[in-house]
Amino acid sequence: MELVFISAAFISGYALMRCHLPPLVGFLIAGFVLHAMGYQSTPVISQLADLGVTLLLFTIGLKLDVKTLLAKEIWFGATAHNVLTTAFFTLALMGLKALSIPMLSGMSVSEMLLLGFALSFSSTVFAIKALQEKGELNATYGTLAIGMLIMQDIFAVIFLTATSGKTPELTALLLFGLPLLKPLLGKLLDKAGHGEMLVLYAVFLALVAGAGLFEAVGIKPDLGALILGMLLASHPRASEMAKSLFNMKELFLVCFFLNIGLSEQPTWQSFSFALILMLLLPIKGVLYYWIVNGFRYRVRTALFTTLTLFNFSEFGLIVGGLAYKTGLMPGPILVSIAIAVSLSFAFSAPLNTFSNQLYGWASRWLPERAPDKLHPSDQQINLGDASILVLGMGRIGSGAYDELATTHHQPIVGIDTREDSVTRHQQEGRRVILGDATDPDFWSRAVSDGNISLILLAMPHSHANTLALEQIRQTQFSGKVAAIAKYQDELDQLKALGVDEAFNIYQEAGSGFARHVRDRFSHPDS
Repeated sequence: MELVFISAAFISGYALMRCHLPPLVGFLIAGFVLHAMGYQSTPVISQLADLGVTLLLFTIGLKLDVKTLLAKEIWFGATAHNVLTTAFFTLALMGLKALSIPMLSGMSVSEMLLLGFALSFSSTVFAIKALQEKGELNATYGTLAIGMLIMQDIFAVIFLTATSGKTPELTALLLFGLPLLKPLLGKLLDKAGHGEMLVLYAVFLALVAGAGLFEAVGIKPDLGALILGMLLASHPRASEMAKSLFNMKELFLVCFFLNIGLSEQPTWQSFSFALILMLLLPIKGVLYYWIVNGFRYRVRTALFTTLTLFNFSEFGLIVGGLAYKTGLMPGPILVSIAIAVSLSFAFSAPLNTFSNQLYGWASRWLPERAPDKLHPSDQQINLGDASILVLGMGRIGSGAYDELATTHHQPIVGIDTREDSVTRHQQEGRRVILGDATDPDFWSRAVSDGNISLILLAMPHSHANTLALEQIRQTQFSGKVAAIAKYQDELDQLKALGVDEAFNIYQEAGSGFARHVRDRFSHPDS
């Protein structure tokens, strides 16, 4: 049976990908179609789905800077949105009940409050996928969205722990000693190598030391995976560990989305109520925009944060399932939540795909603050006397920067979206500033005293390089542009957009290695 599920997921996911929609929407559709054909989820699919979510939270922890959560716009923004959205949905449901909506006829105010709380959350899984596919996980709005989602995950874990009926064991107090193990965990990571032992160590930390340990003392397992990841977030190899889990995590998350579609049988009544919930979703988005914009972020940042979080969450299904088991929520309502979550994913996916076009339209109507009134992380960018720009200061961008600084002797400025990366490069003597080169406003906000003649697109995700190139071409830039890519189709796309030079990083690495060997051994005395 699992072979049928895998085949259906591949066909549906591939079809949606060709339609320029995230494959996860196809996985959801495949689940609903399979359920309509009489298929049910299996223990294997359910377990793999749970593993996918656990590994996802672990990798989120690996990338989480705790200082981010301490920012007022994160902890206060997430809390304010949760309270306001829960209140709105509760009042809306009470109004719908007064209008004699059959699905709500038997629900009490406390039950509607619980449903409103479930609907107030946004999907961590969807947001991470959308940001990864756009290559903007570290963009300003991406950091805001992930920070608010982490706060929501914390709210969720607290709620589930309090209502699970399980009292944490007295031994749970020992978990406060976990930070003492951080040096040991870091040393083991240093010795884990770069192959299968690195992957195995990551799985051990997420599922055994994290989820297994927390479950053993009566606390929700996913919280353990998140915290273990956070303990290693500051380690130099944390990013490498997260990347080593990427394919495994993605495969398991396919099962997660399939499982949602396979969970319940939709009815016309439950589908109708799900559509009503979808009509209420825009208010949730308006509250996101109002809160983020209130912290003096630009229109684009507030709008993109809103679009990333503009959905219902799979957590709504978890809350609904718990309420259903305890008799606090009827079965048809649970089905409606499942449908609403899926519909919100299908609705939100194209909005995120065409977010730049939406911003171009909305920016004409939404008022922007004066540059000096904006949040410090969203203000103008001073490029100084730069003649060469390097966009993306990862390993490739840093290497290109150093080589050009040695050979060309022209002013060079690097641009990176990660604040910690910018700080590190500045400490090492490079001129690097914080900025998002995929931002349509980036070039209009940039102030330059020099004549920029060369731009290098060195961001790790080809989609991000493509977006940046599109923005560069719109500025009528007359200099040269060079870009990197991993695959031939990405090279072809960059060349079609008019890049002057496009390089395959794998091929260039091989050529560079051959040149190094030739130069090293070309002399008899070597």
